Amino acid sequence: MIERKNSFVQGMKDCVPTLFGYLSIGFSFGIVGAVSGLSMLEIGLISLLIYAGSAQFILCALLLTNTPPAAIIFTIFVVNLRHLLMSLTVAPHLTRYSLLRNIGFGTLLTDETFGVAVTEAIKNKKLYGRWMDGLNVTAYLSWFFACIAGAYLGRWIPNAEQWGLDFALVAMFVALLVLQLSNVENTKLIHYLKLIVIMLITMYILLQFVSVHMAVLIATVIVATIGVLTEK
Repeated sequence: MIERKNSFVQGMKDCVPTLFGYLSIGFSFGIVGAVSGLSMLEIGLISLLIYAGSAQFILCALLLTNTPPAAIIFTIFVVNLRHLLMSLTVAPHLTRYSLLRNIGFGTLLTDETFGVAVTEAIKNKKLYGRWMDGLNVTAYLSWFFACIAGAYLGRWIPNAEQWGLDFALVAMFVALLVLQLSNVENTKLIHYLKLIVIMLITMYILLQFVSVHMAVLIATVIVATIGVLTEK
């Protein structure tokens, strides 16, 4: 069992159940990126360097509205802060590996691979480096090729709105929200619903004074802080 779980190939196999999510969202991003005016090279580099579905969709939206580079960088930084928390959760299981190896594990960690890794850690009380590499590399390459495939197809779609692809980002966040809320206890569900209401009210108030981009950033920080302080 130990040899199997320390296998790169086994990590690849354990990644397979998550690949549909990578392929579908990555394909959608490629199309959205193409119709947003990005070249295939730019889409490929974004997929390799940012490697975060929500951040990549947000990047396209901000580019289309001519958002200043500093605001784009800060927005993506805030959106991806959750990866720091995910890495901190997995790190105690990988302390026997070098700093460079751990940077590699953390860099390629996503929501999906984090879920697989945490499940594995709970079951076997240990994570293995080669298994993590197989899991992460499989997800990474699948995401990249899905984005490139979508970018290629996107060149032949002149009007994304006609296919509803402009709604891809909203749909993805709605789906993530529904999945998140469907797996929580009733008491926590009420708490999260209250936070959603607070978020809507905060956004409405902020929009009276600042731009929509600043409103999103400020409201996110405020409501996230409230959520942490009131979490039971």
